[in-house]
Amino acid sequence: MIEATGLTKRYGSTLAVDDLSFTVNAGRVTGFLGPNGAGKSTTMRMVLGLDRPTAGRVLIDGKHYRQLRDPLRTVGALLDAGLRHPGRSARDHLRWIAATNKIPRARVDEVLHLVGLSGVAKKKAGGFSLGMLQRLGIAVALLGDPRVLLFDEPVNGLDPEGIRWIRELMHALADEGRTVFVSSHLLSEMAQTAQDLVVIGKGQLIYQGTTEDFIARATEHTVRVRSPQLDALRTALTERDAEFREEDGALLVSHLDSDEIGELAFAAGATLHELSPQRGSLEAAFMQLTGDAVEFHTGEVVR
Repeated sequence: MIEATGLTKRYGSTLAVDDLSFTVNAGRVTGFLGPNGAGKSTTMRMVLGLDRPTAGRVLIDGKHYRQLRDPLRTVGALLDAGLRHPGRSARDHLRWIAATNKIPRARVDEVLHLVGLSGVAKKKAGGFSLGMLQRLGIAVALLGDPRVLLFDEPVNGLDPEGIRWIRELMHALADEGRTVFVSSHLLSEMAQTAQDLVVIGKGQLIYQGTTEDFIARATEHTVRVRSPQLDALRTALTERDAEFREEDGALLVSHLDSDEIGELAFAAGATLHELSPQRGSLEAAFMQLTGDAVEFHTGEVVR
């Protein structure tokens, strides 16, 4: 478990993290979301003791990172996949980390196999692609078989197979009872990966809870209806004081479920060609709830 309480970080006159409190529970994959400049990387660095908080604290299983007796066996992290010696092979890179942390050498080949790098274990990391470096960074995070894992943009550079693999890996780790905390800008991937969310903006907490609840709170749930008798259906919906709008030859109906709409259509003599609930997306919810916290606004695309 990771517990942040009143976490604050200033760099001179810049307030990067502002009285931030959240909890990352074990046995769940928790996504860490926020616009650029929101303070995500700074927060992760404070979790790992790389930056000292100006105020507040963050604990890992009840202890500060510096109090952990065997840090790599408790916490594994991928913050920068580029942190490796280019002249060392993947195996040697992991071996020196294992040796300095009293981790059995056999564990090196275990994690190389797990991340799919056994075939290039003897190759120098300086010649690795971005995707291979990501896999090596993940191998480092897993090396100590830790209870807590932090991943910052873990799918960066991975191909579709690799993205699916890291998603399944994070779910498997959480199912084992581990704490998995992952930051990413790929919202479509986070929608499939994260069970819980911590969302911040301008260093402050915007939301903490389940991904499902975040989407439900921020997005409108509608039902898409197509019928050759749309006029009759419009009349029935209007008489019911239902809210609806037209889109691509269909009606998007709000605040009525599929059963209610189906009964209205039947009573109105309207044949239905489509009656499908439209679930909100994580991207739409994120844009809606973090719009005021965006530091860098882009211009409108002119077509």
